[in-house]
Amino acid sequence: MLSRTADNLYWLARYMERADCLARLLDVTQRLAQLPVAYGGSTNEWRSALLTAGCADEFQQLYGEDVTEQNVINFLAFAPENPSSIRNCFEIARTNARSVRTALTIEMWETINTSWLELKRYSTKDMTREELSRFLSFVKETSLRFDGAAYRTMLRNDAFWFSRVGMYVERADNTARILDVKYHVLLPDSEHIGGPLDYFQWSSILRSVSALTSFHWVYRESVKPWLVADLLILNAQMPRSLTSCYQNISRYLDDIAAYYGRQGTAQRLARSTFTRLSNSRMDDVFQTGLHEYIETFVTENNRLGSVVAEQYLL
Repeated sequence: MLSRTADNLYWLARYMERADCLARLLDVTQRLAQLPVAYGGSTNEWRSALLTAGCADEFQQLYGEDVTEQNVINFLAFAPENPSSIRNCFEIARTNARSVRTALTIEMWETINTSWLELKRYSTKDMTREELSRFLSFVKETSLRFDGAAYRTMLRNDAFWFSRVGMYVERADNTARILDVKYHVLLPDSEHIGGPLDYFQWSSILRSVSALTSFHWVYRESVKPWLVADLLILNAQMPRSLTSCYQNISRYLDDIAAYYGRQGTAQRLARSTFTRLSNSRMDDVFQTGLHEYIETFVTENNRLGSVVAEQYLL
């Protein structure tokens, strides 16, 4: 396979996953923003959404300090100035898909192309909260259709493996960012950990990654910060956990290595990160500091993305 083709497949999957994560982020932020002041006090939900998405600086250049609901929704969902807005994610994904049209199945291409055409019907102008909810549902359903089409129709070859690696690298990054911002930014100084506002916020975070039901199946008790962190970091049964993501990244990078007959830095780095996650315990994570642990993980995840690019995509 040409490195250009592998690069297109890798980034196609990453941008589809990024659009899904942004839709989930906006959905949970809207839920938190609608929380009555009497329930727990005002919080900085919309600013936390920008921090989670990693584009607070770009937002400030465009809007200054005017962090309103409308501005954040426009910036994260539709703004052409934001390279990672949902609209731009769909556009870049479609461009990548067109470049590797023959490497995709009919179902995958139709999902991307049809969704891109449908996306043009949406705009932030006069968008009500009900319309926003429908738009976010549309984005999440598109991602699910694309992922399902890829899983059910693609040959298990290097095209499939590169797209899976891209998807899981992006998913791991977003899960880590959501955890970190919730732990350090979202809870106001006037609130205490374990209070009603904290409980509602952690439950909303679980909803954003479709993990609330899974949480109750696994732990069978009320939502607690350390249990949520355990589910989203260390529990390999949870598809969006960091451990599960790296279990899959290691698997698919090993498949690529076996196919091409050569191991490399990417395989060793992925296995090292997976081993560290597998051997971690939540007591050790909190003793080290959840923020510091996640910060180290995000750095390693970014490094893996760079190493994969150097080894295969350039």
